[in-house]
Amino acid sequence: MLTDYHVHLRPDDDGTDAAEYFTPANVERYREIAGERGIAELGCAEHVYRFAQALDVWQHPLWRHIARDDLDAYVGFLREETDLKVGIEADFVPGREDRMATLLDAHGWDFVVGSVHFLGDEAVDHEGFDIWDHRSVSPDAVWRRYFETLGEAARSGMFDILAHPDLVKYWGPTRRPQPEGDLRRFYELAMDGIAESRIAVEVSTAGLRKPVGELYPAEAFLEMCLDAGCPVALSSDAHRPEDIGRDYDVALELLERLGVGELAVFSNRERHLEAIG
Repeated sequence: MLTDYHVHLRPDDDGTDAAEYFTPANVERYREIAGERGIAELGCAEHVYRFAQALDVWQHPLWRHIARDDLDAYVGFLREETDLKVGIEADFVPGREDRMATLLDAHGWDFVVGSVHFLGDEAVDHEGFDIWDHRSVSPDAVWRRYFETLGEAARSGMFDILAHPDLVKYWGPTRRPQPEGDLRRFYELAMDGIAESRIAVEVSTAGLRKPVGELYPAEAFLEMCLDAGCPVALSSDAHRPEDIGRDYDVALELLERLGVGELAVFSNRERHLEAIG
């Protein structure tokens, strides 16, 4: 079985309107391409910060600007009008764990995707809040802080899937500074939390469409997660139908090389493994 659980029904654009994209016709566009690419199970995981209820968790300027949709309506649409698995992509915000957990516990999910985009008020992948927009910024300090936060996110127990686990590399070495040498010294900072939780680790082809031009996570990081006993969740992080399952051949070649023969499958936040088809 092939899956794609990290799917967004609309473009990653601040001005998009949910009513335009949360429709059975739009879902069918995704379903059609998934069928062509042999993907049996799709799950929608819209960003939590698009929903007004997220402002009870955090009042970040981006969230205040973009959080206008209704979370109950989103879940209702997926449950009542589609056959998609019902998910959410929820940011890990240190210090706001109780508030985020309360928000997540109020709804019935098939899975929750956890991500780290922000370090404090700054983001590793958003130009409007760019953590790299400081001449004195130390790449080692940013990467250290990112992977420490990623380990905390895994350990929190709020998430079923750890999304694009090395997102900090988003811009690639030519667009933003990166540390020199063996990057495993940073990956190790997250491994206690990842190993303790045995969270499913996302292998995402989205990085191939980003400036970095490579899969998330790096092979060395994925090997460490596999050695810790973590299963793999395969995704494209698509924001448009044509990106469903895009570049899966690259991801599947990596998984085969590393001896991964099963993928994590979710329902009602229960996980089991299915053989890769």
